Amino acid sequence: WRLFQRPDDAIHPGYDKQTEKDMSEEGLFCSNFQPIAPEEMKELTQELYFYDLFTTPMQEHMKAAAESGENNICSAKPRLVDGKPTKNPRYLQVRPDVSNPKDRYLAEFGSRLYRRMPFDQKCVFPVAGVLGGRRNNPPDELNGAKIRPLCVFNPIHYQELPELLMDYVTCVTGKSPSTTGAGSEGALSKGPFNAIGATADLNNMLISMILTDYGGFSSAAGWIGPNYRVDHDISLLIPELWCRMTPQERDPKFLIDNGYLEPVEDFEYEGRSIPGSRLGYRITKKFVNYFFCRIFDNPSGVFTADMLQPETQDMACFVDGIENICQAMEKSAKLYFDDGIINDACPPLKAVLHVMAYGHYNGKSIKDPEIRALFTRESLLSSKWYKDRLLKKQSVDVALWKRNIKYLEEFASRPGYDSVVSRLDIAGRLDHAKKELEKVSKDEYLNSLVGTLGADPIHDGYDE
Repeated sequence: WRLFQRPDDAIHPGYDKQTEKDMSEEGLFCSNFQPIAPEEMKELTQELYFYDLFTTPMQEHMKAAAESGENNICSAKPRLVDGKPTKNPRYLQVRPDVSNPKDRYLAEFGSRLYRRMPFDQKCVFPVAGVLGGRRNNPPDELNGAKIRPLCVFNPIHYQELPELLMDYVTCVTGKSPSTTGAGSEGALSKGPFNAIGATADLNNMLISMILTDYGGFSSAAGWIGPNYRVDHDISLLIPELWCRMTPQERDPKFLIDNGYLEPVEDFEYEGRSIPGSRLGYRITKKFVNYFFCRIFDNPSGVFTADMLQPETQDMACFVDGIENICQAMEKSAKLYFDDGIINDACPPLKAVLHVMAYGHYNGKSIKDPEIRALFTRESLLSSKWYKDRLLKKQSVDVALWKRNIKYLEEFASRPGYDSVVSRLDIAGRLDHAKKELEKVSKDEYLNSLVGTLGADPIHDGYDE
């Protein structure tokens, strides 16, 4: 019921109203905020050009902190590191639907009325889209080192699964205050965040995307080309757009067939072949005029022609950004071969990793129809490796219920535990466990797993 937040804009008093409200309430857990003594807090409340800009909750919090006799924090005062405010403040925000239950109730009530649902029927809200956010940056420097550009994406891109998977494997970033710096980062590629091999998560992600048929859309954060700084404005805007589109309108095939998405093609630049197709598809002026008018009166004034085609801002920057991404992909993929974890990749992932690292898989490029076919639902459901995942899941469940039965039987046989065994209804629990073991051991249970993730073999490898 808490969200891990990094309130970048809270350093400007009065700008991030939600953070100021959250950080003025009791039960706050935060990190990287400067501890402020009561005397200093009192001085801050007397700095009118600073204090008067805050919202009422933070003003009241600062007044109370100044009179409390104890150290406290201010939302606009992150911790000082080497004399400078850190760019990585954090706090745990109580989920809005928990802190404002009335809003959640009204939203559900409205949905029930619209769907004509009885109140004894559960109102579900299925995921309507998967839209990742990507951090883009222009050419820059960090501690004297040059940072290559990533600002090659327009506001919304769509990538088919092979190209999307390349991005997920790489998790490339430029200047990120929450990481160790530029390069490949993210939970899928940083050991401290992930105790098991990254292939397990990547296998699961890929299978879920194939089975659910969600489109691989992403939105731009940071910069669009070297000329437009957008921060998170577009990323926050996209859900507002997506909920105003019908399921048909969100379908990638519909968008491509009707000219709302255009492919980024490979091209030549100064004698070099530039793999622009790694960027997938991007929205067009037609998309902007047709869909963004549901939010803006003049959408083309918000998303200009050179935002939709960042190469027109600076072609050299555009080319360097694509080459930067592709080189990061190659570097990331080769790590899977260096430590042998490539053997834990399911066949479609293995093919992508080979292409990323060496440019081909068994002599075939990523555009080869045979490689593309690996990413279809039909191919997945008919494959031996997917059936092996289902068998693995069944074996895991059988082992679980056998373990549960053994534990309950041992617990029930302990001397002097008769009253506890009776109070906890161990006999009933044991009967339930035996019925579950019988159920998961049957072929019918195995068949019921079709369409699920199954279980990753983890170090047992895949038999194609």
